[in-house]
Amino acid sequence: MKKYRPNVAAVVLSPKYPEKVGILIAKRNDVDAWQFPQGGIDEGENAKQALLRELKEEIGTDEVEILAEMPEWQKYDFPKRIAKKMYPFDGQKQKYFLVKLKSNAKINLNTEIPEFEDYKFVSVDEVFKYVKSFKRPVYKKVLEYFRKEGYL
Repeated sequence: MKKYRPNVAAVVLSPKYPEKVGILIAKRNDVDAWQFPQGGIDEGENAKQALLRELKEEIGTDEVEILAEMPEWQKYDFPKRIAKKMYPFDGQKQKYFLVKLKSNAKINLNTEIPEFEDYKFVSVDEVFKYVKSFKRPVYKKVLEYFRKEGYL
């Protein structure tokens, strides 16, 4: 049976939302890939606590307003080239949140253990110009869900 690492992920909207819908994507510093901020849920943490901790660790701020949460967990398998590094997990199961940066939030990628080297805000459709990986089907499903719910 496959084993999935519990994880949280955030669709981060710019402080200009809802007047302008800009979604944060960040470029990893270890591979040529853009993605949403995400990370594992530590022992004893709930998903919301993990979300705020991961945002602070990855983009340097947890100054967000949580707008929505996707009810179903999303799963994906790691590609073979990543799977060895992630042993004993075959993939991740993720709880997705839609958050809006507060107007005073300052993004800082120069965190204690930097994961990203660049970031930008893009439109919903532009996300897929940058995200070209195994995460694409999940991102599509998540953005479609938040769109159907009237957020995007």
